[in-house]
Amino acid sequence: MTKHSRKQQPLRDSTQDIRTAHNVPETPQSQSPSYRLAFADSEFLTRPEMRPVRLQLELQKFEMILDEQNITSTIVLFGGARIPAPERRETARTPALADLSHFYEEARRFARMMTERSMAGGGHEDVICTGGGPGVMEAGNRGAQDAGGRSIGLNIVLPFEQAPNAYVTPELSFNFHYFAIRKMHFLMRANAICVFPGGFGTLDEMFEALTLIQTHRMEPIPFLLFGRAFWEGIINWQVLADAGTISDADLGLFQFVETAEEAMEYMDNWVAPPPRKAVR
Repeated sequence: MTKHSRKQQPLRDSTQDIRTAHNVPETPQSQSPSYRLAFADSEFLTRPEMRPVRLQLELQKFEMILDEQNITSTIVLFGGARIPAPERRETARTPALADLSHFYEEARRFARMMTERSMAGGGHEDVICTGGGPGVMEAGNRGAQDAGGRSIGLNIVLPFEQAPNAYVTPELSFNFHYFAIRKMHFLMRANAICVFPGGFGTLDEMFEALTLIQTHRMEPIPFLLFGRAFWEGIINWQVLADAGTISDADLGLFQFVETAEEAMEYMDNWVAPPPRKAVR
């Protein structure tokens, strides 16, 4: 049996039927909600009972587009949306945020350097992937654009935010309803995770990824925390180990770095740790 492409298949295309249905004469029957094609009926698709279908759609759309774009792996940047670019540090909400503006520049430089390396290999591996918003996320996408390369933005619908930043590659700009699916996509193709200073969202993303590695649900990859003073100021990692709530070996799941160059060097010399026994 001959395998048909979407354009060559013998059965009528669903998009054709959507167009045809729009031209059906208006009658009480054709105007009834029950008459709408199920896959073109937004009211039906947003019903609570259809949540499993919506979850699958958000999972599938990203995967299909990255496959079509031939992107096989990513470098993920997490970080705060409120951290300003150095040229905008005067607009920061607090002096402390203004002092963190140099991390915007480090994220931008790191993304540029990584994208230059990716493009030298064809641009399919190690593509920069951010949350698509402002702050550190913008810096990552901006650095990739500085290098003339592509980058991914995984935005999410929030009540008070946020359009995708202007530096995300348009055909790789995504929008999500479900946080869980978005976080899954961050990690499914990640070759490294870089975490810059941020707030609750950044902490959530960081700890979920660390938990997956700690519990052997995800293979170890280079895991970089930019800014030792910031991270040690808000998390006493050693107290966790001393208390036994994590093991001493868990402290080796991540590495502190300060600059883009230091991050690149660490990634170049990173060796996957030997398999560890699961802690019960």
